Amino acid sequence: MTKLEINGIAVEVPEGTTILKAAELVGVKVPRLCYHEDCEPWGACGICVVKVEGSPKMVRACATPCGDGMQVTTHDTELYDVRRTVLQLILSRHPNECLSCARSGNCELQTLSEEFGIREFDFPKRLSELPIDRSTPSIEVNPVKCISCGRCAAVCQQMQGVWALEFLGRGDEMRIAPAADVQLNDSPCIKCGQCSAHCPVGAIYEKSDSKQVHVALADEEKYCVVQIAPAVRVAIGEAFGYESGEILTGKLYAALRRLGFKAVFDTNFSADLTIMEEGNEFLQRMKGDGPLPLITSCCPAWTDYMEKFASDFVPNFSTAKSPQQMMGAVAKTYYAESIGVKPENIFMVSIMPCTAKKYELTRTEDMYSTGYKDVDVVLTTRELSRMIKSAGVDFRNLPEEEADSILGTYAGAGTLFGVTGGVMEAALRTAVTLMTGKKLPKVEFEDVRGLEGVKEAALDVDGQEVRIAVAHTMSNIEQVLDKVRAAREKGEETPYHFIEVMACRGGCIGGGGQPHGATDEVRSMRIAGIYKDDEKSVVRCSHENPEIQRIYKDFLGEPLSEKAHQYLHTHYKSRPVYKLKD
Repeated sequence: MTKLEINGIAVEVPEGTTILKAAELVGVKVPRLCYHEDCEPWGACGICVVKVEGSPKMVRACATPCGDGMQVTTHDTELYDVRRTVLQLILSRHPNECLSCARSGNCELQTLSEEFGIREFDFPKRLSELPIDRSTPSIEVNPVKCISCGRCAAVCQQMQGVWALEFLGRGDEMRIAPAADVQLNDSPCIKCGQCSAHCPVGAIYEKSDSKQVHVALADEEKYCVVQIAPAVRVAIGEAFGYESGEILTGKLYAALRRLGFKAVFDTNFSADLTIMEEGNEFLQRMKGDGPLPLITSCCPAWTDYMEKFASDFVPNFSTAKSPQQMMGAVAKTYYAESIGVKPENIFMVSIMPCTAKKYELTRTEDMYSTGYKDVDVVLTTRELSRMIKSAGVDFRNLPEEEADSILGTYAGAGTLFGVTGGVMEAALRTAVTLMTGKKLPKVEFEDVRGLEGVKEAALDVDGQEVRIAVAHTMSNIEQVLDKVRAAREKGEETPYHFIEVMACRGGCIGGGGQPHGATDEVRSMRIAGIYKDDEKSVVRCSHENPEIQRIYKDFLGEPLSEKAHQYLHTHYKSRPVYKLKD
């Protein structure tokens, strides 16, 4: 432990604790801009400078560890002037476009400028003239608004291990851009959107598709339907003054009907459908029909990563589509037929916590399995919250409503898809039942829960060992894959039978399209909401969902049938990390 004083207040902290964190323990907030708890501090912005008695210079609180007997001053007139000057310098390279910015009203630079009372600018504007990069279907990069804090590059490199963003140039010409200075879509980018989720300003943001939805809702020939992902229900409330993790499923259904959708479905239903296909696929492979381990494929950012960086695992990937795509396929076949609407008139909108879901719509020709685009548009949680507000919907005073039948009822297992370990737990609830032929006495598989980067477990299923692994954030997956590769090279049995991967920390609850400001505290609250939604469900296993049983009886036949493969499955292939020009 280290003892020190901050503004005259004694505090004792574990060795290695930074001044920034120690100050928080005594109720002092040191201003910061580049710092984010998800990444190693690097002191890029200089706003968090503080004074340490005996030091000839100011130090950066985010990157300076506490020392025994240290006496720290975090706020005085000189520090105020220095921080204000640093802000002015940053603002001299930043456009005054707050009114049209995606982060207007929720911008960390804007907030600091207000706190420091900046009304006039002491330095002349020197803006770059670089164009906006709109090359990906998921996110856009506006380099003019970049403040060179480095968060996006740190997240892309440290958390995700993708290295799509890098510092280019030196000195005054330094900027952050895709590695090799190519377009983002030609880089290793996996469209996870964590760069946009961590950017403190509006330099990186989701590609907005709200206009397409407004146009479709106004088109009398379109039959607009919508689905909501598990993680959306425990995060959207943050945009309306609720605490993180508040379950707002019923209000979401009501809000979507107020926006004009003719039918409101729940992606949890198609998550149950995914489990029926994936669970049976796992059972087949455990019997020797197909390579092990089976790897889950619901996360499109992970799918993109695998095809680029780990294509040797293509045969191991579950061919089951993600719940989003399954929902689109059954909505334009099974549902369209049941209500007598032509599938070409069904306009399917997905509300997702993820920017990579926008990319997934066109990933392969399998995403047009109905003869039409299975899902027409994806809106992120952030986009939907703006759409609700602009429509004048009083979200907090909405009644609780139910989803539309045949594609809306879900088991608790379906809602688990929103958290890391959730797909695995949901799959095990059904797979173990299928393997043993017995009803589970306890449906929780707690070994796969939590925010640990990699979780491993071995289950005894009627005397048969089933080894599983769960990884989240892309930087963690390679250690799992390398264990499998090492066993292959030695001719040994696979260390795992089943692997789940989610690209974002915490799973979809921490997706790139969720409300800004996610920390592990926020993620934990969202995760708790997901588990609460599961616990309160009457039916908690996918195979027990009556509407799932009905869709197989009336339409699909049985899991892994020819019709199921036609609409609910996909394929993968190796893709180049960089798309090089001819």
